[in-house]
Amino acid sequence: MKFPSLNTQILLGALLGIMIGFALVSIGKDSVLTKTSLYAANLVGTFFIDLLKMVLIPLVFTSITVGVANLHAHKQIHRVWVSTLSFFVFSMSVAIVVGLMANALFHTGKGLHLEMFQNAMANFAAKQQTPSDFFTHFLHGLFMNPFTALAQGDVLAVLIFALFLGVALVVGGERYKNILVLLQEFLDLIMQMVRWIMTIAPFGIMALLITLMVTQDVALLGTLGKFAVVVSGSLLFHGALLLPLILYVVTGMTPWRFWHGAREALVTAFATSSSSATLPITLRCVEHNLHVRKEIAQFVIPLGATINMDGTALYEATAALFVANLVGIDLDLTQQLIVFFTAMFAAIGAPGIPSAGMVTMVMVLQSVGLPAEAIAILLPIDRLLDTLRTAANVEGDMIGSLVVQKIVYSKGSNT
Repeated sequence: MKFPSLNTQILLGALLGIMIGFALVSIGKDSVLTKTSLYAANLVGTFFIDLLKMVLIPLVFTSITVGVANLHAHKQIHRVWVSTLSFFVFSMSVAIVVGLMANALFHTGKGLHLEMFQNAMANFAAKQQTPSDFFTHFLHGLFMNPFTALAQGDVLAVLIFALFLGVALVVGGERYKNILVLLQEFLDLIMQMVRWIMTIAPFGIMALLITLMVTQDVALLGTLGKFAVVVSGSLLFHGALLLPLILYVVTGMTPWRFWHGAREALVTAFATSSSSATLPITLRCVEHNLHVRKEIAQFVIPLGATINMDGTALYEATAALFVANLVGIDLDLTQQLIVFFTAMFAAIGAPGIPSAGMVTMVMVLQSVGLPAEAIAILLPIDRLLDTLRTAANVEGDMIGSLVVQKIVYSKGSNT
């Protein structure tokens, strides 16, 4: 008997997780069956996430270091740098514009008043940071003892050190050839571990979605329903139409072909709400399913999982205008431009963990004088919306790798 492909197994696991979650909710959250099932799902889901986190830091370190060295060997490093960063800025800009336009069309927050949420806000203390303080802290976090960064799992600091090490290996040339070979073999070893972890991915994703469905209070969407629908619709518009359109225009790849190859990573991103935890699977998808060259994938994907956050940028811009409507403030063009740039900067600084955007959203609100405590209003539905925005983040990374590959290795480029 032939088993379905892993791609299909993951999709089936996700669908089964949602159905079981709905069934358990209908039975009742206080029933013995629901509590027992939730406990088992928590065990399996946490085990799966922990396995992905276990290989995350070694994977980022080796893939970036080897990727930089291999790019230099192909004489393409400058073109890749420029293409990658340009695409990231462009895709996040498009996402933020979509969020701002959606709010202009649907006026999220109109008809509601801040006083309705006083209880939620009273029990929440927002950690306030000015943009300058945030930038100082962000910059300080880029450069630290690499062993401390590795031990603490600080992805951005590990990525920066790996970039420096990759450049040093390139400058050293033949003298450090053995170290580069060793790192390449270590990367291959990590990818073998990823393949093992992927065998339990269908069960891990099913368990995570069961937990999500049972623990989230869907009734809370009643009060914030319009905002949730507008954000979800905007994310789907960006992820299902605009990003695939950019991909098709630049590379000629059809959306169906892309989604078929990217499905494992997108479903995992949806279930985990963590672009960092999804990174091993994203890298595997772009290399094996979408056939992105290793030297491109190993550079663009880890970098994208750290700084390219389309979904987060869109969400933070939309949320800022939602809060402005609650307060009764109409933001003028200048203030909306401030939101635009602050949301992009905040998204870049947001760690790839569940609900990380809520941390940086404080800065976006403060940039135009909105009350930072208002983010407490969105906390009850943040986990649900985080699923879609993480999927958009990961999709942007994968499409970015395909676009960069097309630009770098287009006709006339050196190969």
